[in-house]
Amino acid sequence: MPSKLMEARKSQDWITLILAICLFISPWVIGFTAATVPAWNAWIVGVLLGALALATLSVFAEWEEWVNVVLGLWLIVSPWLLHFAADTYVMATHVVLGVLVVAASAWAVWDLRHPHAHA
Repeated sequence: MPSKLMEARKSQDWITLILAICLFISPWVIGFTAATVPAWNAWIVGVLLGALALATLSVFAEWEEWVNVVLGLWLIVSPWLLHFAADTYVMATHVVLGVLVVAASAWAVWDLRHPHAHA
């Protein structure tokens, strides 16, 4: 695998790890620790994303990126499915971070399937 492609994948994994950390600390930063459903959603998904990002940093596996896409999509829809969409800041935090996770993971999958784009 070309070095430039590996560097791009590492960058995407670091981005996902940073997003995972942001999601995990968001209940304290935004101030919704008392709202148990969205707080636990942020903590659980943040830990899962962080663990996958760390695993992918050591050995890349496409399935991990697809799991990240699913977790990102979950973040996007969870405010409505878990009934906390009325809290604008909490909803926006989940949706924005979800979109960014999906984008970073889709970018990683696209890079894997289009290696000639880095030539």
